[in-house]
Amino acid sequence: MKIAASSIHRPIMTAVFYMIIIILGGIAFFRLPIDLMPDVTYPAITVRTNYEGVGPQEIETLITEPIERALGSVPGIEEINSDSQEGSSSVRVNFVWGTDLAEATEEVRTRIDRIRGALPEDADTPTIYKFDISQFPIMFLSVSGDMNPKDLRYFVEDQIQYRLERAPGVAAVNIRGGLRREIHVDLNRERLQSLQIATNEVLSALRRENVQLPAGYVYEGDFEILLRTRGEYTSMQEIEDTVVTLRNGVPIRIKDIATVEDSHQEIRDYTRIDGKPGIRLSVNKQSGANTVAVARAVREEIERINRDFSNVRVDITSDTSKYIENSIKSVRDAAILGSILAVLVLLLFLRNFRSSIIVSVAIPISVIGTFALMYFYGFTLNTVTFGGLALGVGMLVDSAIVVLENIFRHREAGLDRKEAAILGTREVGPAIIAAALTTVVVFLPVVFTGGMSGVMFKQLAYVVTFSLICSLVVALTLVPVLCSKLIRVREPNRKSLIYRFVHFGGVVLEKLDANYQQAIHWALDHRKTVLFGTVASFVVALLLLPLIGVELSPETDEGEVRINYELPPGSTLEVSDAVARQLEEIVKSVV
Repeated sequence: MKIAASSIHRPIMTAVFYMIIIILGGIAFFRLPIDLMPDVTYPAITVRTNYEGVGPQEIETLITEPIERALGSVPGIEEINSDSQEGSSSVRVNFVWGTDLAEATEEVRTRIDRIRGALPEDADTPTIYKFDISQFPIMFLSVSGDMNPKDLRYFVEDQIQYRLERAPGVAAVNIRGGLRREIHVDLNRERLQSLQIATNEVLSALRRENVQLPAGYVYEGDFEILLRTRGEYTSMQEIEDTVVTLRNGVPIRIKDIATVEDSHQEIRDYTRIDGKPGIRLSVNKQSGANTVAVARAVREEIERINRDFSNVRVDITSDTSKYIENSIKSVRDAAILGSILAVLVLLLFLRNFRSSIIVSVAIPISVIGTFALMYFYGFTLNTVTFGGLALGVGMLVDSAIVVLENIFRHREAGLDRKEAAILGTREVGPAIIAAALTTVVVFLPVVFTGGMSGVMFKQLAYVVTFSLICSLVVALTLVPVLCSKLIRVREPNRKSLIYRFVHFGGVVLEKLDANYQQAIHWALDHRKTVLFGTVASFVVALLLLPLIGVELSPETDEGEVRINYELPPGSTLEVSDAVARQLEEIVKSVV
């Protein structure tokens, strides 16, 4: 083949070409994002509407059902699910795979705008969310310290939250637990009635006084100064001194008709860490960010926070990046071990150290070249892509073995290195191309598979295809060049350790070959028995097929146990907290 002859006659050009591939693949490997699974964009849109103080049944009638009727005729809808809770409505619309979510979102927004007037006036404007896997937190943190719940919450919001949010790749840090500061104005009903002051007047006064308005521009020489009025409350005294109205020329202030208290929001949930009140933080990454890199940056920031503040302690309660790293490490180790075993098998069968080294070069170069293609195609290093590499490791050396064996045969026949390399590659070139393409064609239908399974395993098909094409190019270019430089036909050194290992392998292979010949002779003498056994095995396999379970992905063990419990509707927070304390005691007794 011309490509092999050109590579052999221009070895420096071939070396430069593969050096470029190695450099590009090495850079791509360190820049490839690491994740557990491929990035899957589910074709789903959620419409959420808040209506504070309204029960689930009213939410269902007033908000959820009108939205469902409005969205029922949106093109491409596969299923609509709704959830009506106290104070909120959530309608999830699932579209068929392949739907353009941008167009679907615009269509949903148009339908919602049409019925906006039919929804309750006090209800919030419906909010539309696209489903994004990055919406789920990648880490959960706990904050504990020797403070009361209100001060601890304020400290976390003022000193910790912003530091975690500025870590590279972090989108948001949500806080749950503790007591959030809230100023209560408790009205005295008797005083309001005696002064004939309505509640709305008090609310209007507080809104009117607690504002910050622009005051225009002031020109001073060559400068333009923007003025604003600072009217927001800065102390409880200012709230107490707010004038509500006048009675007989006497101003009635807030402190005359109400009690102002520095308190906290109504407690709607409890957060405890090891049985003590604490704060729970959830860390969300930016869409498309590397989960492992973001988690690593957050861990580094946590270490700095714990050093800077001795009165609080930030701990990691859940970290999905650890599971990702362990999963990727397991697949990576399996691929490396498979490569090492493949090299040993090559040495055992080829019984030539230089030949084994030449063929073994196909594995790392093909893998490195695949990394470069993965980077340019926007793939990530995940269990699917690493699994594709592990699957293809054994096939990466097939073409190289065929080329090397044919070149070695011509060298033993007396041809010089270059002639043997060119002729040997030319003879088997079409055959190895056909063999590689037949394997690639097997994965071709996966590229056109629809649904979630198609999205999940499309990267697998691409990675296997990339690696096989890279190995084919290596077999047709680099292997002939190395054979023309390194292959030698001479009597081996019988005292060397390598010769003893190869000689032992040859003895084993000769025995294996003899047993195989006996098996072939027996099969040819008992054709009906072999044919009947094959048909019987096929029938048994078909009968056992219904007994095999079917699932998209296997069950995994993340090393965590989560307990969820459900109480009768209407149960108070105190009742739920009492059950939670009982469960905590049970867990402590068995852990």
